Parts: sequence; structure tokens; C-alpha cells
Amino acid sequence: MKNYTITVNGNVYDVTVEENGAGAAPAAAPKAAPKAAPAAAPKAAPKAAGAGSIEVKAGAAGKVFKIEANVGQSVQAGDPVVIIEAMKMEIPVVAPEAGTVASIDVAVGDAVEAGAVLATLN
Repeated sequence: MKNYTITVNGNVYDVTVEENGAGAAPAAAPKAAPKAAPAAAPKAAPKAAGAGSIEVKAGAAGKVFKIEANVGQSVQAGDPVVIIEAMKMEIPVVAPEAGTVASIDVAVGDAVEAGAVLATLN
């Protein structure tokens, strides 16, 4: 079984998929995951520790397309902080609550996993 997180119209869903031995599905899934994992793990852990108390996390795996906020900028709940490109769609990652951007933990072009910390707020 494999677990995935998908975002549809801004709503995040955790999905578990059972593999039934289909030839194409297992070959496609491992190719996408290893590319994103090495870039996301080193970026999220060291920088997020102590920077800010509120984490802004990716709802889906993808590539950082644009950074909308700057360190020190005040944001309101729902304001876009980072834009992720996944499956040729631009997905805004928004501030979960109002605060000041304490850190931006990714750069444009970085591959990120679902749940990776992209920024922190105070």
C-alpha cells in the first residue's frame, strides 16, 4: 500500500492506494518520489528549527514555482506564501494564520514532498 496526499480545489486529502500487481503503476510511482525526497529533507529540517513557531507546509509534492512573501513581511490567514507547480498546475500554499514571515526554507526550482515545511511564521 502507498499513501499519497492530494489537493483538490484547495482541500487536502490523504489517500491510501493498494497495489494489485499492475505493471505500469509501480514503475511510475517510484520515479517521482525519489527525485523529490532528497531535495525536501535537507531543506526542511535544519532551517525550520527555531525560525518561527507557525509552519507553512506543502499540501502536495511538486516544484517551487514562485515565492510570494519575503522574510519580515506581515501576512494574513489565506495569503499566498509560496506557489508550487504540480502536474502543470500552480498551487498556492497559504499562511495558515496571520503572522510575520520568519523564514523561507525553499528556493525557486526546489522539489518538495507533501508535508514539507516551506516557510515559518511568528
